[in-house]
Order: sequence, then C-alpha cells, then structure tokens
Amino acid sequence: MKEGHLAIEVVGEDRIRELNREHRGKDKATDVLSFPMDEDEGQGPVELGDVFICPEFSVDETEVAVHGVLHLCGYDHESDQGEMLDLQDRIVTGLGIEPRMTVEAEID
Repeated sequence: MKEGHLAIEVVGEDRIRELNREHRGKDKATDVLSFPMDEDEGQGPVELGDVFICPEFSVDETEVAVHGVLHLCGYDHESDQGEMLDLQDRIVTGLGIEPRMTVEAEID
C-alpha cells in the first residue's frame, strides 16, 4: 500500500455553490464535492485530491467526508451498481456511525 495525501476543506453555502457551478454546471449548493488529482504515479506519496464539505447541506460530516474520499479513490455511485454506497455504509458503520446518506438517497 502506498502513502497518500488529500485535503478536506469545510466551506459555506456560497463557496460550495460556486464550486458546483464552475465544475459541474449546477448552480446550487450541495453537501460534498471531490476533485481528484490527475498526477502520474511516481516516487513518493500519491496526491489523491481535494474534498469540499458544506455542513449546512450535510446529514453527517464524517459520512460525507467518506463519500468524498471514495470519489477520490475512483468510485462513482452513478455507474457502479451500488458498490460505492455499499462500501461507504460499511466504512461509516465501522466508525460507529449509523449510515444516513444512503437511506435519504433512497427516499429522494
């Protein structure tokens, strides 16, 4: 296993909305955004990327952080037939937190 680095930044509604508009074309606030680094693998730690969390739109900050980090690791819940969300639930449960994001996603 290789060492890796990532950044997690907690931001307000205006900043997350700006990032969502600039990078995804969606002019609305959201709970979490992830921006993977596209660096070649070489010597030293892997730079995974950045995760931005907006507490005003988050069910649980720990859970959205896990969600964002999984995106940095290459998971995509829109195309993986539930693999990412299942892993997210297992990680969150292992941290002693009851998963809430995936339950709310099923209700929406």
